[in-house]
Amino acid sequence: MSDNEGIRLQKVLAQAGVASRRAAEEMIADGRVEVNGQVVVEMGTRVDPQRDTIRVDGSRIPAPRRHLYLVLNKPKGVVSTMSDPEGRRALDEYVPAHQRLYHVGRLDTDTEGLLLMTNDGDLANKLMHPSREVPKTYIAEVEGLLDNHTLKRLTKGLNLSDGWVKPDKVKLMTRGESRSMVRVTLHEGRNRIVRRMFDAVGHPVRRLSRIAVGPVRLGRLQVGQTRELTREELGALLDIVDS
Repeated sequence: MSDNEGIRLQKVLAQAGVASRRAAEEMIADGRVEVNGQVVVEMGTRVDPQRDTIRVDGSRIPAPRRHLYLVLNKPKGVVSTMSDPEGRRALDEYVPAHQRLYHVGRLDTDTEGLLLMTNDGDLANKLMHPSREVPKTYIAEVEGLLDNHTLKRLTKGLNLSDGWVKPDKVKLMTRGESRSMVRVTLHEGRNRIVRRMFDAVGHPVRRLSRIAVGPVRLGRLQVGQTRELTREELGALLDIVDS
């Protein structure tokens, strides 16, 4: 890139909301900024934010947004499609239909929680590709008292009708005579995989909620509400698809 092309690095950082332009200049001078894997300390450096990979303290700074990136806390009873010919409640009740949003993966109708929505088809397709192995975390309320032996079975993996499944992590949160709460992380995308795991060990799921997809957390987002991805979340997702 010639000296007259691109945008000054400190301006890009300021426009991205990282810091004021003066503070961004200090970050550059302190060697905290990388462009395409190289530390940049020269103040006049120009970059193309759409093409160059920019990081501050190791965290990726996304280019100015041309697309919409949303987190939806999908309610139970809503199908994972923008509209439903059978008249069931669908995603268009909760997100702007005119934006032509894609849902990144699906949640069962009976499952609530985090669903990524975007009109960036390229990012959506990359995140859904099995090779990315994006981890997903769920909170499952299951029937009965989940004993330590059953927890070990879940942790070691199970042979289901469509093959082997081994969660990345299984953590017991609470347990009692009538119900137990378990947090499960796995990168499998097979249909109703969490429910089928617990069915296989004799503890059917009463309620299931997805609380995280990769670096994106549901947090305190209320059921039926949406929010935009933060700069940090989007940067982390871009790192996943570019790896």
